[in-house]
Amino acid sequence: MAFSGVENARFGVSIFPTDYAMQPVEVAREVEARGLDSLFFPEHTHIPASRATPFPGGGDLPPEYWHAHDPFVALGACAAATEKIRLGTGICLVIERDPITLAKEIASLDMISGGRAVIGIGAGWNREEMENHGANYRNRWRIVREKILAMREIWREDEAEYHGEFVDFDPIWSYPKPVQEGGPPIWIGANSKWVFERIADYADGWMPIGGMGSGNMERLEEALEARGRKVADLDLALFGSPMQAEQCVGRIEQGFDELVFGLPPAPADKVLPVLDRVAAVVEEIRG
Repeated sequence: MAFSGVENARFGVSIFPTDYAMQPVEVAREVEARGLDSLFFPEHTHIPASRATPFPGGGDLPPEYWHAHDPFVALGACAAATEKIRLGTGICLVIERDPITLAKEIASLDMISGGRAVIGIGAGWNREEMENHGANYRNRWRIVREKILAMREIWREDEAEYHGEFVDFDPIWSYPKPVQEGGPPIWIGANSKWVFERIADYADGWMPIGGMGSGNMERLEEALEARGRKVADLDLALFGSPMQAEQCVGRIEQGFDELVFGLPPAPADKVLPVLDRVAAVVEEIRG
């Protein structure tokens, strides 16, 4: 069965790239072999043993949260082993990273991959984890904003400088520059009521988990219009896509450009059957 109106839709997967799961390069090769469009890795540098912040998903925190590879090391390895799929973070915890170093990591990934990097970002939920990095939890989104703006200056300017409340540096030289003009697209991974203003202010896309939410497209349109922007100028990527073709088409009709399916952080004998199921759903949608 073929569906209309899905010709330009993209399809990808996300997985925690853990030390005990199918390794990143193997996953990337299998994703590309099945004709999918993208692969995303989340990140956590560590999980404090004394963590008090509750897990947003409820219950005990799954072990993949403290067993994941660094996403940029993993994505760089995947870039060398693939040719077509886009390689992204879903999400990068910008709050825990130095913006000058992160700008170079992202630019390097974009060059090595031939312009295939996509940077999903967020401020995170684990207060103790952030504070171990010296981050200010209360101001986390304000800090994220400045770091993104500073990185864009580094990507775009031969002599970049940035002077903000939380990020401040005089003119610097930093290469390589990204292959993608102005830097890879920045997608915000958040579902709060403030996300629409943040997207309109400094992002290229939105990557909510699970769905759009009632009235949120209108809120996004209003925020963008106030800044002279349009939804058509954004990437809308659904994380946690359903595994049923008709439901996927419904999400595309809502306005999503890319559907990202979750893979389990497990060995190949557990991952590949799920990846095959994803490929079958995508084949049904594409006809």
